[in-house]
Amino acid sequence: MTLAIVLAAGSSAAGLTTATGEPLADRLAAQLRRAGADDVRFAATLDEVTTLVAGATAPVLVTGADLVAHTAVLRHLATSPVGPTVALVLGDPPVPGRAAVREERGQVVDAGALDALDGDATGVFGGALRVGVDDLPTLAAAARAAAGAPGSAVDRLFAGLAALGSLIFAQRVRLLVARRVESADELTAAEAAVTAVDEDRAELRLSVKEKDDFFSTYFVSTWSPYLVRLAARLRLTPTGVTVISVLFALAAAVLFGIGGRPALVGGAVLLYLGFVLDCVDGQLARYTRNFSAWGGWLDTMADRAKEYLVYAGLGFGVSHAGLGNGWALAIAAMTLQTVRHMTDTWYGVLHDEAARRPRTATGAGGGIGDRLNAASTRVQADTGSLSYWLKRTVVFPIGERWALIALTVALFNPLVSLIAVLVWGVLAFAYTGALRTLRARWMWVPVLDTVDATLHRDDGPLARLLPVFRPMGPLTLAVTAALGPAVLLVAALLTDTPDGLRWAVPVALLVLLVGGLGAGAAHNGPLDWLVPAALRAAEYLFAIAVGVVGGVPGWLIFGYVFVLTVHHYDLTARLEKRQAAPPLHAATLGWEVRSALLALTAIVGVAGSGLATLGAYLLVVFVVSVVLAWFVRPARSARASVTPVGAGGAAPH
Repeated sequence: MTLAIVLAAGSSAAGLTTATGEPLADRLAAQLRRAGADDVRFAATLDEVTTLVAGATAPVLVTGADLVAHTAVLRHLATSPVGPTVALVLGDPPVPGRAAVREERGQVVDAGALDALDGDATGVFGGALRVGVDDLPTLAAAARAAAGAPGSAVDRLFAGLAALGSLIFAQRVRLLVARRVESADELTAAEAAVTAVDEDRAELRLSVKEKDDFFSTYFVSTWSPYLVRLAARLRLTPTGVTVISVLFALAAAVLFGIGGRPALVGGAVLLYLGFVLDCVDGQLARYTRNFSAWGGWLDTMADRAKEYLVYAGLGFGVSHAGLGNGWALAIAAMTLQTVRHMTDTWYGVLHDEAARRPRTATGAGGGIGDRLNAASTRVQADTGSLSYWLKRTVVFPIGERWALIALTVALFNPLVSLIAVLVWGVLAFAYTGALRTLRARWMWVPVLDTVDATLHRDDGPLARLLPVFRPMGPLTLAVTAALGPAVLLVAALLTDTPDGLRWAVPVALLVLLVGGLGAGAAHNGPLDWLVPAALRAAEYLFAIAVGVVGGVPGWLIFGYVFVLTVHHYDLTARLEKRQAAPPLHAATLGWEVRSALLALTAIVGVAGSGLATLGAYLLVVFVVSVVLAWFVRPARSARASVTPVGAGGAAPH
């Protein structure tokens, strides 16, 4: 049950009456109920807030009594998926008595009086926040600490919550209206502003991301809201739209494999429409406020699965048309993109962690890193400029990848399409890798030490048994681990008799296992966020090398690496959603045990059977883990939550 609290203490708006004659606080309470609150209470003091939240078992909404806003603003706050604790932040200039806010990457990193922020304020507190269950004890502590102090109680409460270290995300108001008022004239002006905006039309426009990539902005979002409204009227769910988009991508992959100009053009059209639907599912979720952890996870996994199915279709099409070894290109594209995504994910975690810490420039890279960071901030702020769009496009985001595939395959053939993806992907990886490395050295923020490093390294039992070799550091060891498989793969590709290199497989395995020597070391270096990506590259290269040495068909190597990518994307999706390890994670064996098993099959001459068997095993483990995590365990929890008192034990007397 969601509790909402209207806090009137310290507000001069407590006695204001709206144009309809009802007290402003009463109208706000009614809006909170329409926004999803099951129980709305009024609190005259912060001591009452402490009492009210003491027994809460769900997120709590807290608002001041001076807020005039569209109901949608409160509904967006109540349903925001960005984090458990979210605060309304306005772009209004700070005024005395109200909390100013400094935010970075959507996180509130400081809050309080304007002079206390040293002029670094980026906004002002909007007088409303949603507090997650885990932060409720901190909320109660902030209420106790601020009780009795002068000024707006809701502002003191918010500033106290931030000061006690709670991770608070900022929700900005766009297109809709949210104002804090202190007088009857301000109330009248705010009500007029609310009435002047078509709330539903604004919500439909808000379903589109404020800052998206070039192709999505100009070739999808210009008309996708019409599909969003249609999907809402048809009562489609975001998950249903995701499934339809997967089917479009699968059909496109089949047409790419068939070949022929009509099939290639048809596949390009379906690929474009599939990407449009890929945007629509998120827009529909925002429009209907239909968010779920399952839907977010599925959307992340489906995006990658669709893209790699398209690579498979292109690879088959190249080989089928006799244009070359299409499977080799498809495997290279999938491996490159996955390793890139791993660096993207962990760099995002690094940036979020840096925003929560005071900056300490350390090391030789500090100066240029500082300048790069400042330059990036300026470019991002110059929305719509040429430099802004170049920066967003050069990194080769998903919209641009799908557009490039559709255009090249329709105008030329699958071979040109895969080569184009690889060339642009390599250039983008080099560009982002170089700049991020310099900026990360400047930030010097460890992130793997803030999470379960063993889980996200994907270590198995063998890595945990290996001794720790600290002098080289975990990143150096992980990069070294990738060198052996890389050399073996290059040698196997250059020789006419790759089977003769079976003796080199155990040597490459020993080099690969060097990566396990850093498993127990502290991952607190400025670049250790690259360790997971380096280990992914090492494992994929080793599996591909084993397949080439063993004469395994390209489609089977692709299939095995595809299963590995699904497993690793599951880990990163859980990291982004702040979820625990998959239920059967231990059964996936770890990167080093999987590689050792493949090496054994290559040595005895059954590499194909090894890849097929291990891939099938990992796929079954993944599917069972998904069923357990998203269906079985939630169902058990739901049943347990409604079990009557006395059930399962002695009958009550």
